[in-house]
Parts: sequence; structure tokens; C-alpha cells
Amino acid sequence: MTPRRALVVLFLLTLPLVTLRIRGADEIEYFSYLRSLAFDRDLDFANEYGHFIERDPEGLAAFRETFLERREAATGRPINFASVGPALMWSPFYAVAHALVAVARTFGSTVPADGFSWPYAAAAAYGSAVYGFLGLLLAQDALTKHGRFGEAAAALAVAGLWLGTPVLYYLTLAPAFSHACSLFAVSLMLWLWLRAAARDGALTDWVLVGLAGGLAGLVREQDALYLVVPGAWAAWTAVRSRDLARGAARLLVMAATAALVFVPQLLAYHAVNGRWGPSTLVTRKMDPSSPHLLEVLFDPGHGLFAWAPLLLLATAGLLWRVFGRDAFAAVLALGLLLQVWINGAVDSWSQAGAFGSRRFLSATPVFAWGLAALVAIALPRVRALAVAASLGVFVWWNVSLMVQFGLKLMDRQRLEWPRVAVNQVREVPPRLARVAWLFLTDRERLVREGV
Repeated sequence: MTPRRALVVLFLLTLPLVTLRIRGADEIEYFSYLRSLAFDRDLDFANEYGHFIERDPEGLAAFRETFLERREAATGRPINFASVGPALMWSPFYAVAHALVAVARTFGSTVPADGFSWPYAAAAAYGSAVYGFLGLLLAQDALTKHGRFGEAAAALAVAGLWLGTPVLYYLTLAPAFSHACSLFAVSLMLWLWLRAAARDGALTDWVLVGLAGGLAGLVREQDALYLVVPGAWAAWTAVRSRDLARGAARLLVMAATAALVFVPQLLAYHAVNGRWGPSTLVTRKMDPSSPHLLEVLFDPGHGLFAWAPLLLLATAGLLWRVFGRDAFAAVLALGLLLQVWINGAVDSWSQAGAFGSRRFLSATPVFAWGLAALVAIALPRVRALAVAASLGVFVWWNVSLMVQFGLKLMDRQRLEWPRVAVNQVREVPPRLARVAWLFLTDRERLVREGV
């Protein structure tokens, strides 16, 4: 079996884990864009929010107060901090779900064709899972063709990051967030950039890079910063070749096409909050000095490397490639640094209550470059099975954390040491069989009662 086919098999095995229910505040915000655009066409989310609150009034009391009872001053509409990109990406799956529901109803089905029932939620969930997996495949292809790490090293690196970091959680248990779509959009942009750099040819290649970069910003605004990666590359190669005109043309078409794709978000901003930009409730939380820049990485309770230690290894591999004069790694590291900066600039840098540092999921193809470099070094020296077993330690850590998080065996606001580490050994293993059984047979009971 080829490494790519192995990844496909692994994806199929994870599909039963995909949660087909919209629960959290962010999930409701993203899904409400989709339902409002498809059914109401008004971007007034009062009825969407009301539907979810009615289903869980106690659990969504804080959501009601923040997003439904408070309104944007300029429009009087309910607040929505989410971006419109995930809704647009989910829309083909959603349209298919609506068609299937309509056909089923002609044969006597009672499933409501209201945009809320389970087929519609499933469309968004499976859409995210598919997009996220495609993003991983693009990362693996880029590592193989342009990083030249070898198919096995690329596949092992991608699989390790998939299963050994919060990527697994947001592709399965919480797919209605934006992060799976974000992973795809950034992976697509970087894959197109690497292809354009390798060809060093037609300007249309750079148009496609700009389109993908605009999509990344449409899904999550901060991901537009990844455009600095192909932008820095285009500028550097133009200076090196002394062809400034060609470099300027590449930068111009990337910027123009990215801006064009971002127009739907500008229209959404204006419709929801009455201005051509994010809500002031969001922008006032930003501090350009990024006071939490180091904390987002190293804080023991909330830091990226505390939740996913494999990413520390991947970062070391990326820096090793940078110091080894890998130009691709250097501009990728610049893109990652900008993500660290913007995540450290937000008041809510800790992401308390979330599983891991989810805002870094889009950096998965960047981390893959570093991890693949280390795996490629290890493979000629030790057996592939030994490398896979080493990555398996990080997978065990991540999956066990997911169990702790789901069963509330840990403080869901932060990693509490040494309690969280002790629980990985004492509390999680005895519960695994029961958790797996309830997860596959009665997931709602598992959510309500735990084990």
C-alpha cells in the first residue's frame, strides 16, 4: 500500500468519529451564516440563534446574552464574530443535503427541510472533514514534490500531526468550527505557491495563489497573513534575478485576486455590523504589540507546545531547515511567526475552554515541513516502525487529552499540572473501552453523563 493510500484508509477509519451536531457558540455562528444565506438571505441571525437556544436554553444562556440579546448598534442585528468563508465552503454539501431531504420527503420522510435538521448539520460536519483531509493530502504532496523528503517521511509527518495534535479533534469532534476549512485553504495556497515557484513561469500560477490566499482570509481573517509567504518569495526571487518588473507583477496579481475573493466578507461585515470591517467588539480586543507572543507558545496552562508537544519538535525541525539555508523553510517560518504575533495580540490569547491552541491549526502544513525534515533524517537510521511508534507516543498524549477533555476529567479552561499528566496514566486507560462503546452507540449519553 502506498503512503497516500494509507492516509486515505486512515481518513475512512476516522469518519465514524465525526460529530453531526452543532453545539458550541462558534459553531452556531458559522452555521448560522450558512442557514441564513440559504433560507432567509438576510444575515439576520435572530431565528437561527433562537433555534439553537431553544434546544439547549441552560447550556446556551451565556450565548443568548452575548449574541442574541446584545445587538450591533449600527444595524440592530444580532452579533456574529464569525467569518462567512466556512459557510460558502460548506454550501455544496448543504445543497446536496437539502436535495436529498426533499427527495426523501416525497417518499414519506418526516425529516424537516428547514436547514436545521440532522442532514444539514451532517453536511457541514462531513464537509469540514473532507476539506481538512484534502488539506492534509496537499501538505503531503507538497512535502514529497517540493520538500523532497520522500513519500514515507511526508506521510508519517502528516499522519503524526493529524493524530498527535488538535487537528484530529477539529476534523472529527468539532468539525463545525472554521479550522478544518482553514487548514485546507492555507494548504491549498502553499501548495499552489510551491508549484508556481517550481515552474517559475506563467503569471496565471500566481493568480491562483492569490485566489487561494483570499479564500484563506475569507475562512479566517488572520490566515490572510500567510500571503506573506508567497509574497516574500516573489520579492526575494525578483531581487535575486534582478527582474523587479516580474516580481512586482506577481505581487500585484496576488494582492488583486486575494482582495477580489475577500469581497463577500466585506459585504457580510456591512450587512451584519454596518461597517466595512470586523465588529468593534472584536477589534478593540487587539493589541498590535502582541503582549502575549511568548505565552501563546510556552504558557504551561494554555501554550501551543504544552497542549501539543509534537509541535515543538516540528518547530525545531523547521528552524533546522532554516539554518540549513532552505529558502522555502525560511519564508514558511516567517508565515508562522506572523501567526504567533497575531495570536499573541488578542485579549483572548489563552483560548480558555477550547481544546488546544486551535488558532494554529492552519499552520499544520508549515509544521509538517519541519517534522518531515526530522522524520526524513530518522528513517535511514531506524526502521519506519520505530519512527511510527515514536510518533505514536504523541498520538497517545493527544487522544488521551481528548478523552479527559470530553469527560471533564481535567480543567477545561487550562492544563493543570501535574493533574493532567497523572490522569493520562491513571484515569484515562480504565475508561477507554467504555468511552469507545458509548461514543459509537450513544454519543449523547456520553456527552451528558460521561463514564
